[in-house]
Amino acid sequence: MTINQKYSQLIKTEAQRLGFTTCGIAKAEFLEKEAPRLEEWLSNDYHGEMKYMENHFDMRLDPRLLVDEAKSVISLSYNYFPETQQKEGSYKIAKYAYGQDYHFVIKAKLKELYNFIQENIGEINGRVFVDSAPILERAWAEKSGLGWNGKHSLLIQKELGSYFFLSELILDLELEYDTPFTTDHCGTCTKCIDACPTEAILPNNTVDGSKCISYFTIELKNEIPNDVKEKMEDWMFGCDICQDVCPWNRFSTPHQEPLFNPYSDLLDMTKRDWEEITEDVFKKVFKKSAVKRTKFSGLQRNIQFLKK
Repeated sequence: MTINQKYSQLIKTEAQRLGFTTCGIAKAEFLEKEAPRLEEWLSNDYHGEMKYMENHFDMRLDPRLLVDEAKSVISLSYNYFPETQQKEGSYKIAKYAYGQDYHFVIKAKLKELYNFIQENIGEINGRVFVDSAPILERAWAEKSGLGWNGKHSLLIQKELGSYFFLSELILDLELEYDTPFTTDHCGTCTKCIDACPTEAILPNNTVDGSKCISYFTIELKNEIPNDVKEKMEDWMFGCDICQDVCPWNRFSTPHQEPLFNPYSDLLDMTKRDWEEITEDVFKKVFKKSAVKRTKFSGLQRNIQFLKK
């Protein structure tokens, strides 16, 4: 076993101990194939009002601009599929937001992994990322052998489906690199495309973000367009439709992360409960939740739009 193999195995074993579902490693280099795709996606205005997507174009494609002398990109997945879900007939929240904000939960675990690497391998320079920096995480996950990008643009793993978070650790340490995932196991299936009520999923494995229900309920700061009202299907924060219909998610198993368990009353709240929610209740239910991103005023806007 080479030293690179030894270090890679050490890192993967610790990642598993910390609760990460899968861990893969890729060589830090320019994402040549992704450059024209990103350029086209932006030129088609598929990012809508998410103008931050236009920033740091070069940085999104080259991790060596994020970490000096970067050699390796470690991609990790963390399951969030819930054991129990909201009751039918209520306003809906995407499953990833049931519990505490994943940014903080996973970043803490990534920092533990980074500290472990420094303690057991040496003074390694690196940075941790959880959906909070200009990095194309799904491209790196695919390159690290974790899975493939489905037609809905989310990463899919044969054994787990797609209900997991992705995160990265970029290091100036050379490691053993995994074989990129190159097989698309979606085949001729178009269930996610057919099920998307706003037709945000295009036939060419691209998502028009400006048509996505998640975009309308989270990213869009202006009023939601009236012409999508009948298509929202009671989603007030995010949307899981494309994942719910994906055949690969029949393999999803409940997560084992207590911090992702929902606030005690969340799953039982009715439409009336949501319509009458006060700011105090909002702060209590979503004290450490990703839903705080839309703020109380944003959630109220979404509920009132669905209620009209």
